[in-house]
Amino acid sequence: MDENTLKQLVKLTQEGQFSSVEKLVSLENSTAVQTVCSKHFGRSGDTLLHYAARHGHMDIVEFFIERVGMDVEVYNNDYKRPLHEAASMSRHECVSYLLRRGAKVDSLKKADWTPLMMACTRRNLDVIQELLRHGADPSLRNKDGWNSFHIACREGDLSVVQHLLLTAPDVWRTASKTRRTPLHTAAMHGCEETVQLLLERCDYAPDSPDSCGVTPFMDAVRNGHISVARLLLERQQASPTAADALGAQPVHQAAVTGQEEALRFLVRDLNVDVNQRATNIQLTALHYAAKEGHTSTLRTLLDLGADLYIRDSKGRTALHMASIGQHADTVRTLLQLRLRDSEDSSGTNARQLARKPDVVRAFECGLTETA
Repeated sequence: MDENTLKQLVKLTQEGQFSSVEKLVSLENSTAVQTVCSKHFGRSGDTLLHYAARHGHMDIVEFFIERVGMDVEVYNNDYKRPLHEAASMSRHECVSYLLRRGAKVDSLKKADWTPLMMACTRRNLDVIQELLRHGADPSLRNKDGWNSFHIACREGDLSVVQHLLLTAPDVWRTASKTRRTPLHTAAMHGCEETVQLLLERCDYAPDSPDSCGVTPFMDAVRNGHISVARLLLERQQASPTAADALGAQPVHQAAVTGQEEALRFLVRDLNVDVNQRATNIQLTALHYAAKEGHTSTLRTLLDLGADLYIRDSKGRTALHMASIGQHADTVRTLLQLRLRDSEDSSGTNARQLARKPDVVRAFECGLTETA
């Protein structure tokens, strides 16, 4: 079987053209059959069975397995089996058939992902139930320490999360290799209903930190999920001023990610000090916003009472931080706000930290205007 025929077979398989596939694969030609069974395509190393399972073409899947004789456990370069493909694309009929034909329900692809983990990246409860009925283990963990429940909580499909808890009531008692719990994951992705369920059904300790000291509340705030943050405050009495491993509090983290509504929530609703310093090198939210180049966030912080002239432990102002980050617009804005350049504790002016031409020009224009 020549390369052009094989390429045509790939296209026909992906499109689900069963009759054309059947015509091209001459079952009487043992060499052609052997080629179809053993051929891997492209950088991924997919076989025709992978393509058929991924696209959910049941008639072609049956043809390759039952008549051509392809191995139900054939794997590609990432060790993905056809079952991984069918599960990841919510192909229920294919998943059911492959399991009946002896596919291993907990086979591992690269990075130790099981078909159930792949299925949990989607929101198809039927596929997940099918895998669980065949003995899939939701507590298995991938190389990062995530199990299927972590993944389901990231997606936030309440029916899937509830079913996994019903099937394996202790599945929530898990943490990744960086000590992140499913509650962290749900909070980070703003899955409010899932967070509410986890707080009702699971005994998570308040403000449980990951290996970087980040709490679920911090995850919610720095990603702008105010309703989730409120839930954690009401149900767990989460701390709005807890610090991570670097001493940064939620107000600093929200400044880093430019979450202006979260900053208003923290300062106005929760009375967090907008000039609170991170304990590592005494940076304020204004320093963080300037370093990241969040000019609009910087203005919001000033409206909330941030001190424009405050310095960190190295004597640096927000202007130094904007220059370190090479953010011309932020430098320009700070100079327009009459924040004059000055030396830090090492004798370095903010202008001396400018490297990019547009940042240098911002200083030149700004210093001329404020002279």
